[in-house]
Amino acid sequence: MAYVQALVPAEHASKHLLVVPREASASLPDLAAAWFADVGWLREPAPASRPRRMAGARFRGLQAATRDAGPGRLRVGDEHGADGPFPVPAEQVAHLGLTGPAHVWALGRADGMVDVRAGRPAAYDDRDGIARAFASALPVGEELLVVRWAVAVARRFGGAVLADGRQALRPDPSGAVDLTLFSAHPVSARDMLALLRSLVATAQVEAEETAPDGGARYRLVGATPYDGALVVQSQRVEQVPRALAALGWREHGPFAHQLAWRPHDPYELQAEQPSGVHVIARARMRAMVARMALLLLHSRAPGVLLDDGGFVVSPAEIERRTDGVGPVGAWV
Repeated sequence: MAYVQALVPAEHASKHLLVVPREASASLPDLAAAWFADVGWLREPAPASRPRRMAGARFRGLQAATRDAGPGRLRVGDEHGADGPFPVPAEQVAHLGLTGPAHVWALGRADGMVDVRAGRPAAYDDRDGIARAFASALPVGEELLVVRWAVAVARRFGGAVLADGRQALRPDPSGAVDLTLFSAHPVSARDMLALLRSLVATAQVEAEETAPDGGARYRLVGATPYDGALVVQSQRVEQVPRALAALGWREHGPFAHQLAWRPHDPYELQAEQPSGVHVIARARMRAMVARMALLLLHSRAPGVLLDDGGFVVSPAEIERRTDGVGPVGAWV
């Protein structure tokens, strides 16, 4: 879907535009640091100055000059930056799925040059719609990473991305299902299976082995007749995701407990517009994955949760995934 409207100054109009709710802008540097090294302000946004009445009889009735908020530039990767935020009213972004005032960030090369792109995509159906948006020539290298990051941020906050300032990408926030809990506490396959069976009574151990470091590595599967399976994998890792770099080792530890949905038709995970049956199953399994994560977090493995975009999420955010779903469990 092509979209043309002046959301940013003309010099930024052909860049990739990330549109997010106004309150999400404050966390943008942290979200960038979850994907890119050496993130930092090249120029910090200038705060707006409020008009103030000048004191003294000689200035009666006069006000000091005001200064509008100026956009900043955030380093994103080695060659790219994010200029913004540019505030826009709710009515300008309503058709992009946002319901309130928004901020727009313009993503492009920091040196003002144009990125070199590859050829046409081999297929035009992908979860994020990137192949559709770049039907004539796909981004490569860091530009592609910047676009994927922008889509992940948009999914996190219910925002949108305008590729090259025109093609709208509106990732569905409910498409984020999988979670990973990083903890300093290992969980045995037996204990994990007991938790999983509280949601899927027929859950089984699919694979289990002793890792080279002496720890346990296993995969459990809780299969349901209609909605696919909840797959739990646990292992000790040598490196943790970049999003955890700012946290202390005791807060997250080396044990990764991955909770993922495996639908009956895995192809639909890569479809930008999946079938209605897939969407219904996804909603139920999204709530089940969330409930499993909370059970594990509160009973066995305190730690830090990451969503499938690689961003830190709070337990309260995960709890909201179960709202309005009803009892969380599987018919078997």
